Amino acid sequence: MEKMIIGALEICDLPDINITELQIRIDTGAQTSSLHVDNLKRFKRAGKPWVRFDIHPDFYNVDTVTQCEAKLHDIRRVKSSNGTSQQRYVIQTSIKMGGQAWPIEITLTDRSDMSYLMLLGREGMGDKVLVDPSQNYILNNSDSEIDSEA
Repeated sequence: MEKMIIGALEICDLPDINITELQIRIDTGAQTSSLHVDNLKRFKRAGKPWVRFDIHPDFYNVDTVTQCEAKLHDIRRVKSSNGTSQQRYVIQTSIKMGGQAWPIEITLTDRSDMSYLMLLGREGMGDKVLVDPSQNYILNNSDSEIDSEA
């Protein structure tokens, strides 16, 4: 499959947790992907660990809140961009960009001091994309046909 070219900033959907048109920053220097969440709570469903969290998908309207739930995939120690190490919950979800969808792992954290709610790291990009850091928003995300490789 031919790799899609993405810019330094893109828009994606996270359909498993009902998030659409999320502006994200692409970071080839980061290993893991991360998502800014509020009110992160762990709970059990059918004896399995899950997490519930709030996200403000519209960066310009923080009054818009979407509550999400996802199965807890892992708990990992991650070194943040400022060099501090913290333990984070990890969920596995699908990401949709440029008419394609694939599974990724995302750590849930406080990114309130960052400009974008989500950072897409190298593991999330996998072998699907090439990054052109001189461009922004070069994908057509309105493609109705999706090549899903889960």
